[in-house]
Amino acid sequence: MRDFVFENKTKVYFGKEQMCHLHEEVARFGKRVLMVYGGGSIKRIGLYDKVMAELQKAGASVFELSGVEPNPRHTTVNKGAAICKQEGIDVLLAVGGGSTIDCTKAIAAAAKYEGDDVWDLITEKAVVSESLPIITVCHRDR
Repeated sequence: MRDFVFENKTKVYFGKEQMCHLHEEVARFGKRVLMVYGGGSIKRIGLYDKVMAELQKAGASVFELSGVEPNPRHTTVNKGAAICKQEGIDVLLAVGGGSTIDCTKAIAAAAKYEGDDVWDLITEKAVVSESLPIITVCHRDR
């Protein structure tokens, strides 16, 4: 066995009424937030409004990347990374399910990459050395 150190900085709020902590968590990272979400179910069920109210409590400037498709395309990731670079995003907020979270993870790495195509990271032409912080609000549309 090889020696190693593993550190996993994850905080989970689980259960009813836990959304009330979102503004505190966002504020820990900064004021400029990119909210990433899919096709709009979060608006239909009222989750979007709850998230926005929490972001307002944090005094956040919110930028949005909506329309994340199932099995997100690298072009969507590139679009999100470009917003991060242009707007000086401090923290990413994924609101949705697996595809939204996966897309946000790739945006987090691509936003700190000097190139303009996440495909370089996927194909290992470049190495991920840092990323933006990510907060997730899980939602399943079923």
